[in-house]
Amino acid sequence: MKLAYPVTLSAIDGGYLVFVPDLQINTHGADIPDAIEMARDAISVWCVAESDEGRPLPVPSDLQAAEPASGGIATLVDVDIDEYRKRQASFSIRKNLTLPAWLNFRAEAAGVNFSQTLQRALKQELGIAE
Repeated sequence: MKLAYPVTLSAIDGGYLVFVPDLQINTHGADIPDAIEMARDAISVWCVAESDEGRPLPVPSDLQAAEPASGGIATLVDVDIDEYRKRQASFSIRKNLTLPAWLNFRAEAAGVNFSQTLQRALKQELGIAE
């Protein structure tokens, strides 16, 4: 899912303060490119967390709704929530599971890689394409 949220940037000592009005979150960066990248990261983290909790994401406001402080900047920051989730969740976690003993013995004898088999089965069950 791709979205573009309005943000405001305000110069502060040591960089820029970023405010995302639609989400009521702040972040900061050392310079404008860093501030925009930090905004992209903060928005993505917020959206993934809300989505994981089953809450709907706010529809982004128009850029005109962002009111920067005097001398500040209003701009849009685009995010790709699905791509962010893929990049951030590429680590593995350990799961404990229970199998009938006979199935375990046969799978081990056949040299089955339990982790790969479970991943393949879960992707198939969830309709996730490689």
